[in-house]
Amino acid sequence: MILVSEPVVGPEELANITDCLTSGWISSAGKYIDEFESSWAAYCGMKYGVAVSNGTAALEIAVTCLDLEKGSEIILPSFTIISCAQAITNQGMVPVVVDCELDTWCMDVSKIEEKITSKTKAIMPVHMYGHPVDMDPLIKLAEKYGLKIIEDAAEVHGGEYKGRKCGSMGDISTFSFYANKLITTGEGGMVLTNNSEYAERAQSLRNLCFERERRFKHNKIGFNYRMTNMQAALGVAQVKKIESIVEKKRDIADYYTQHLKFVESIQLPIEKNWAKNVYWVYGIILDSDHVETAVTLAAKLREVGIETRPFFVGMHEQPVFKDRGLFLGEHYPITEMISDRGLYIPSGLNLTVPQQDKIIRELIFILEK
Repeated sequence: MILVSEPVVGPEELANITDCLTSGWISSAGKYIDEFESSWAAYCGMKYGVAVSNGTAALEIAVTCLDLEKGSEIILPSFTIISCAQAITNQGMVPVVVDCELDTWCMDVSKIEEKITSKTKAIMPVHMYGHPVDMDPLIKLAEKYGLKIIEDAAEVHGGEYKGRKCGSMGDISTFSFYANKLITTGEGGMVLTNNSEYAERAQSLRNLCFERERRFKHNKIGFNYRMTNMQAALGVAQVKKIESIVEKKRDIADYYTQHLKFVESIQLPIEKNWAKNVYWVYGIILDSDHVETAVTLAAKLREVGIETRPFFVGMHEQPVFKDRGLFLGEHYPITEMISDRGLYIPSGLNLTVPQQDKIIRELIFILEK
């Protein structure tokens, strides 16, 4: 089976993990946590990094750090993973969604202003599948209405918007280092910010809000969202490889595009002239009039040993949110279409050219027969 994605670790990662084990620093203290936080923050052009247990935890902490009133509204794309909306509802706030763009699959920034109300307090742009959101007009809107920006950069390690690193443009930003991300700590995430107050809050929130003067005394409710030193040890080694990883992912994507751009029945990923797409995944969208659906195509590819994954299902179509009375009667046609017709094919760093050739052959054979 050719897998969608696999983590790649080497001698440096092994050496760092061994160092943790032999030194005894295996839990949530140790030199690698500080080094991972500082190196990733510096790479992204931010002052402070706070490592946490996963990307969902990073979102939860980021939303909590803003200290918004219950009932506040936060605007985000419908086309994203549920972690984004869940981080909002878990804090007693209200997610308000907009549709995405057909070409980038990122939130349609032109749809944001019409959703702003007196209760709107923040915008959560999500850089999607490796391509950045169009941030400048979004930043202008945030400035116009006095809104905070929670920048979800979980899927776009090393990506750039007009020369700026993704994850450097929000009041607070979040990353995931899950096993299928460009750099990984197995599980893990990070909050980045230039705001010292937010950084201090994030550090406290990830560790149950222990009071500094008296341990086991708490004035606020926090989370147990700590990252282990062993995870951070992986991250330290991975950060050093980020540029070569991005180059490899872009090479994989370019090879697919060069060989699939002639297939008329599918839409391929793009790269806007203001963006650096890192192609976290290589997604394709089937034309609506094609006999194959994403489900049937995935089944046929699996029969010949090729793994795929479906696109996200929009937040407005999630039963768990409808049961809470959210998004009732709302429709977002582009999100609905690409959720139904989209899937992504293998693009992991271990993928070989012969494997790509097989995927291309099988895909063309199924779609054009």
